[in-house]
Amino acid sequence: MSDNKWMQRALELARRGQGHVEPNPMVGAVIVRDGLAVGEGWHQRFGEAHAEVNALAEAGDRARGATLYVTLEPCCHHGKTPPCTDAILKAGINRVLAAMADSFPRVAGGGIAQLRQAGVAVEIGLLERDARKLNAPYLTLLGKQRPWVHAKWAMTLDGKIATRTGHSHWISSEESRRNVHKLRSRMDAIIVGSGTVRFDNPLLTARPPGPRTPTRIVLSSTGLLRPDCQLLQTRHEEPLLIATTEEAAATAEVKSQGCEIVGLPRSNGRPDVAALLQELGRRRYTNVLVEAGAEVLGSFRDAGLIDEVHVFIAPRLIGGAAALPPIGGAGVANINEGMTLSEWSCEPSGPDWYVHGLVQSG
Repeated sequence: MSDNKWMQRALELARRGQGHVEPNPMVGAVIVRDGLAVGEGWHQRFGEAHAEVNALAEAGDRARGATLYVTLEPCCHHGKTPPCTDAILKAGINRVLAAMADSFPRVAGGGIAQLRQAGVAVEIGLLERDARKLNAPYLTLLGKQRPWVHAKWAMTLDGKIATRTGHSHWISSEESRRNVHKLRSRMDAIIVGSGTVRFDNPLLTARPPGPRTPTRIVLSSTGLLRPDCQLLQTRHEEPLLIATTEEAAATAEVKSQGCEIVGLPRSNGRPDVAALLQELGRRRYTNVLVEAGAEVLGSFRDAGLIDEVHVFIAPRLIGGAAALPPIGGAGVANINEGMTLSEWSCEPSGPDWYVHGLVQSG
C-alpha cells in the first residue's frame, strides 16, 4: 500500500513539468528511507536536470540505502544531461521502483539492465497505466512519429458552433475563454483552417503567455491569407506557418506573404492532415491543438487523428438547419463506428460546461 502512495506522489510531481519539458517526458521522483520521504524532484524544464537528479540533490547522504520511486525508467545515456543511472548508483540507492520502461531508443530497457547489473533491486510496472496516461503525448511522438492531437470547440446546447449566418462571437463565456488560453499556453502548435481566419480573424496566441509559444498553423488549399488579417500582421512576433498544397506552396504569390510555407499532398482536394502531423512530428512537436471549424475538425476525425477533446457547452439554443455543427467531413455510417471518449469528465466553466476526455483507442 505504501508503494502505491509514493508512486502517486511521484506522478503528482511529474505533472508539474507539463508544458515546460516537452518533447521530453514528464517525470517525477521520490526517495524514501525508513518510511519517510527524504527527497523529491521532477523534470522542471527541457534541457535541465532530470527528476531523479533533483530528488537525489534534496536527499543528499540520506539517499544511501533508500528506495527511489520514479515514474519512468531512469536514463542511461548522455544527452543534454548525464545518465541518471550513474547518479543513482553513486548515491547508493538500493531499490528502484519505476512505473514504466522508457521506449526511447537510447534507453529502452538499458537503464533497468544497468541498475540490475550493479546489484540494485529494480521493479517495473507500479501504476503503469497512470504513468502511460500522463505521458501519452510523449509515447505517441515516439511510437507514431506525430504529435498528440487535442480537438477543441465551443458549442451551444443544441450542438451548433455558429449561427446560420456564420456568427459565433461569443458562444462560450469569458471563463471558458480563459481556460482555452491556458490550454493554448502548453501547446506546440494551434491549427485552424482558412475559413476560421476569414470569418473570425483570430490572433491564436495564449494570453497571458504561458510556458510555450505555439506555432500558429493555417490549413489552406490556396495558401493565401488576407493581407490585413491579424496572423500576417503579427508574423514577426509569433511563429506562423501556412500548410497548403505542394502546388500552391511553389507559387511566388504564396511565398511573398513572408511566413513559413509547407507544401503537403492533397487529400479530398485539401492539404492532407496526416502529412501535416508527420511534418510536425519531425519537428518534435508533442501537443497540438485543433481549434478549427467543422470541415477541418471533420478531416481530423475522418482520418482517426483526434486523441483528446475539449468541448465548452454554452446554455444557449440557436436552432437553424443551416447552423454549423462542430464536426463536418464524411462522418460515419453507423453509430458504433464513431469515436468514443474514455475517462471523460464534465465540470462547470463559468455558466458553461467543460467536457474533456480521451479518445478510446483500438
